[in-house]
Amino acid sequence: MPSYVIAGALVFHRGRFQPLEVRTDGPYIAAVAPSVDRSGATVIDAAGLHLFPGIIDTHVHFREPGRTHKEDLESGSRAAVAGGVTSYLEMPNTEPSATTQALIDEKLALAASKSHANFGFFIGATADNVQELAAARRVCGIKIFMSSSTGSLLVDDPVALDRIFAQTPRQRVIAVHAECEMLMRQNAERLKHRTDFAVHSEVRDAEVAWRATRQAYELAQKHQHRLHVLHCSTARETEFFTPGRSIEAKLITAEVCPHYLLLNTSAYERLGTLAKMNPPLKSEADNRGLWQALHAGAIDCIATDHAPHTLDEKRQDIWKAPSGIPAIENSLALMLDSAARGRCSLEQLAWWMCEAPARAYRLKRKGFIEPGFDADLTLVDTTEVREVRNERQFTRVKWSPWHGQRLTGWPKMTFVRGCKVYDQGTFDEAARGSEIEYA
Repeated sequence: MPSYVIAGALVFHRGRFQPLEVRTDGPYIAAVAPSVDRSGATVIDAAGLHLFPGIIDTHVHFREPGRTHKEDLESGSRAAVAGGVTSYLEMPNTEPSATTQALIDEKLALAASKSHANFGFFIGATADNVQELAAARRVCGIKIFMSSSTGSLLVDDPVALDRIFAQTPRQRVIAVHAECEMLMRQNAERLKHRTDFAVHSEVRDAEVAWRATRQAYELAQKHQHRLHVLHCSTARETEFFTPGRSIEAKLITAEVCPHYLLLNTSAYERLGTLAKMNPPLKSEADNRGLWQALHAGAIDCIATDHAPHTLDEKRQDIWKAPSGIPAIENSLALMLDSAARGRCSLEQLAWWMCEAPARAYRLKRKGFIEPGFDADLTLVDTTEVREVRNERQFTRVKWSPWHGQRLTGWPKMTFVRGCKVYDQGTFDEAARGSEIEYA
């Protein structure tokens, strides 16, 4: 494998961006210093750029196996590295659902053969697979769909939920889709006559999210079990989370997605069912509250919930159109644009998208630019202005809800374990990511 020296960039190192050089040898970072040994290395002139630890997306749906007309591990990971993402954690609601060790092993083998980024997988909880969950190996965590799923992956029975928290290892992350299934169904029955787009956000309103988050919070406290609350969409949910940045001291962590920070129910007018997702978009007040929770450290991470569907599938009425949007290749650019607009700092982005995800899921050798860590690196031009275009998307579904928007700040190069996988629109087709290891 090649050696690289990245010179001239401001490097995120020990909490701040500094004028340092970084040398990689094979899959690892060899040196970080004001000046490093350049012998035998390819030198990359990164003057005027910022070097982030590789972006980590801890919440994606790449649809393989079973729904590969929407996405697969190759196309999803291609979109990831184009967006500066070097590692991802993928959800279990594929076909078949990844609810057993055998099915996890199959997904790991598939990813090893075709993923351009590093990969990890959740095992899915059902009402009766707690023994599989307790014994699972090579997984990043357990995913519970408290709502918004079909078949065996929906676990809304309180007894089954309690059993999962009680009988699985306490330090293994349980990640929850926290919406109250019972209240959601009651709302759907009451509002079934409505045909406007905004009805989706009323069926799954803030109370639906708050009730389930409270239930998950109480279970985690009762059993002292590590919990991660996925894709927070309301300000009210954040009352259950402890502010601060000491993730290792937290029993409960949480994430938010760019769309819940930047979009609200007004987006239905422009996007229609393209803005349909679960949990749904909420209010401008929720946008503000989620930003405040991020800044306070009550929410720890930014992830995408990348969940692609084809345009034909999305162009149905509000009740039939599937929920979810493609997001992974524009998430970093969206957040860099937010930094350019003064909503946050670049240092905060590096925490929310690199360090905090690595800490929350205890990813080995990820999230930091330090000697001995994996050479997962994202080189960024914070001043480049570019328009999001559907035809330039690498996701298989070839659309983005941000089509036509001009963003300031874009990834230029992406390194995955020492390989320059992406370079300003071109890919190293032979490069493959590696299975993520957990502490």
